[in-house]
Amino acid sequence: MTRIFIDADACPVKDEVYRVALRYGVGVCVVSNRMMAVPDTPLIERVVVDHGPDVADDWIVERAGPADIVITADIPLAARCVAGQVATMDPKGRLFDADSIGMTLAMRNLMDDLRSTGTVTTHNRPFGKADRSAFLSALDTLIVRLRRRPVTVRRPPEA
Repeated sequence: MTRIFIDADACPVKDEVYRVALRYGVGVCVVSNRMMAVPDTPLIERVVVDHGPDVADDWIVERAGPADIVITADIPLAARCVAGQVATMDPKGRLFDADSIGMTLAMRNLMDDLRSTGTVTTHNRPFGKADRSAFLSALDTLIVRLRRRPVTVRRPPEA
């Protein structure tokens, strides 16, 4: 059964995820380090984790599997999810996969370094209507694709 995990603290598309998830009957875990409002339905679970670096990320990585979807703008979290064969996308509808995540992570680290030295002072463009539309389309397509493919269960390596 597919579930959607939202790295929720700064996610601008939570309402869109709720709408799509309710339409398909897909469970949602809204993971954050602070209390936030979520719709009152058994399909949507609010998970509040302790404060600290990567606590929410660790919670998501420990629970998300190959049949699930993770929505995050956090590139290191996306890389961890892709390594675990979890379908992962950002709030603008960009899917991360094994072919793209290495370059995306390297670019993120480079830009982070350049910003910290003051060499580059620009940031990402603001989130807009076109981004919201692209996200909705990508999420819908991804749910349909995951429901059609057979699920393979990850098994721990034998000792």
